[in-house]
This record gives sequence, C-alpha cells and structure tokens, in this order.
Amino acid sequence: MINLSDLNKTSYNVIGVMSGTSLDGLDICLCSFKKNDEKWAYQIHKAITLNYTDEIKGKLTSVFTTSGLELTKFDYDYGRWIGIQIKAFTQGIDTTPDFIASHGHTIYHKPNEGYTLQIGKGAAIAAESGLPCICDFRSSDVCRSGQGAPLVPIGDKFLFSEYDICLNLGGFANLSYEYNNNRLAFDIGPCNIILNSIAQEMGYSFDCEGNLGKIGSVNESLLSSLNALDYYHKDSPKSLGREWVESTFAPIIKDYNISPEDKLSTVYEHISQQICIVTNRINGKNILITGGGTHNGLLIHLIRNKSNHSIVTPDNLTIDFKEALIFAFLGVLYIQKQYSALASVTGASTNSISGCLYY
Repeated sequence: MINLSDLNKTSYNVIGVMSGTSLDGLDICLCSFKKNDEKWAYQIHKAITLNYTDEIKGKLTSVFTTSGLELTKFDYDYGRWIGIQIKAFTQGIDTTPDFIASHGHTIYHKPNEGYTLQIGKGAAIAAESGLPCICDFRSSDVCRSGQGAPLVPIGDKFLFSEYDICLNLGGFANLSYEYNNNRLAFDIGPCNIILNSIAQEMGYSFDCEGNLGKIGSVNESLLSSLNALDYYHKDSPKSLGREWVESTFAPIIKDYNISPEDKLSTVYEHISQQICIVTNRINGKNILITGGGTHNGLLIHLIRNKSNHSIVTPDNLTIDFKEALIFAFLGVLYIQKQYSALASVTGASTNSISGCLYY
C-alpha cells in the first residue's frame, strides 16, 4: 500500500491503463520509475492490449447517447471489468505494483463548455483489483479553464527529453515540444479515429499497413475542403474530441460521391500534410513517433516524405504503450504532489496536480 505522506520515495512500480478514442482495446502495462538527481528513468516490465468484446465496444461507441442512469451504470460496470482484467494481469508477476493509474475512456470532451468525462470508475477498479487506483486526470485542468488535454507532454518532458518533438498517432494526432523553456502541445487533427471509421465502412476493422489507402487516389477537392477547416488555423492551446469529428470532419467526407478507397487515400494525404505543416515549423532535428498509427506503413511513408526532421520509430513496446506508461507516470506525479497538467499546454489559469485517488 502506498504512503501518501512519503514524498521522498524515489522508486515506484505502477500499472498504467489506457483506452483511446480509436477503440483499439485496453492497454495495460506494468512500469517502474526511478528518480535520480531530478531525472526520471523508466522500464516497461509487462504489457498487453486486451481487445474489447463486441458488447463493451458497442457500449463505448454508443453510451454517450443513452440516459444518465445507463451511463452511470456502465461507468461502474466498465470499471469493474477493468479491475478484473488488471487482477488477472498481475497474477504470477514478481513485481508488486504500488498502485494503478487509469486514464479511463473519454465519453464527452467539451472543455470550452467546461466539462469532460472519462468513464471506468476508479473505485470499482480499486475494489476489483485490490490495488489503489488514481484516475480522472483531466477534470482538474478543465475546471481551471484548460483544455484538459494533452496530458502526455509532462511525460515527454521528463521521460523522452532526448527527442525534439514527440508525435503520437492515436485516435488523434498530437505532439509536444519544448519552446523557450516551456512545454507546448496540442492536437493536430484526427488520425486513427477517422481512418478506422472509413476502413470499417469497407468491411475491415482497420487499414492494415495502409494497404487500402494505397489503392485509392487523392481527391484534390476533398483534400482542399479538409485542409480549410477552421481548427487548423486556430492557435494553440487546442484539443479535439469525438464530437468534432462527428459534427464537422466526417460530414465533409460523406458529402463526396467518390470511392471509399479514394476517401481513405485523401484522408491519409490530409493527415500527413497537417502533421508536417506543424512540425516543419518547429526547430529541432528529430521526431519520436509512437501510437498505433506508427504501425501504418503508408502513413509513416507520407510523413517521412514531407518532413524536414529525422523520423524515429522506437521499439514496439514504446510505440504501443507509451501513453499507458505516461499515465502511470502521471500517477507518480500525483503521489509526489507535483504538477502534471501544464498551463502552457492546456491554456488553464494555473498548472494543476491531476488525478483522484481511490483505495
């Protein structure tokens, strides 16, 4: 059991849990962190991605349209399910975790209206797993008028400082980098959330290696319409959610009477253009790319061709579990009473210590 009063502790074993907007599954990883002279080192000891059952995936996709009663019930049920999976994950491991740090699954994210919601009840996770659980990492920042996202940049700053830019290709493409001794970060645009959606309309769960996108051709008119969206011309801090994709981005694609292959090819071109428009303005030599989209050969090829930076793709553990690792690290910062949500990133009135602890 962790001791909240022990702020001098320099090593932790933490289970990080992440569920992204692309619904690829639940990431669980056991990590260790060690502090030495104000520097943090990490190691991932064990990690898995659990595919969602059709029932859970269906509810995660649709629960935002249901009643408050149904949403509340699923919040607890989903938390219990996560806790059960973590308990199974920890069976037979030699390292005893100090606690769990769970991001939860985002259902609503409207920071400009003052709210965000990630479900997967931390109390239920703690009860089922038998381990303390830190969760609800975004609310503190949103309540201080911030975007509540991205939160990964604090981990980029302390764990991946050797890279000039850290780029994540998840449901959304987002990045972080250092500028004038401040960490800056924001969502660039949609990524796997829209690529997976188009692939699913074609009868595939996702576009493996970008093979479907290679078949089509870029539609210049659609490409221009997507590139003209207001979001891309806003200054940071800024962040995106499912709501924006459904109300603004996806309808533009649906309005075009072209093949799904051409739609997919055009979206690939759009994503790579927007990523490189942003990153090519940033001084530095290298970009670390992680997240599920890193396995997409076509997308990485397009980014490499447009980028003026050296592209670094790390080992698969780092590619697939960097976000879960960093949310585990956010749990460490919570215990240490250190800021994890940075006002320079989110636009909040102040930095905040993010999280909520359940025993």
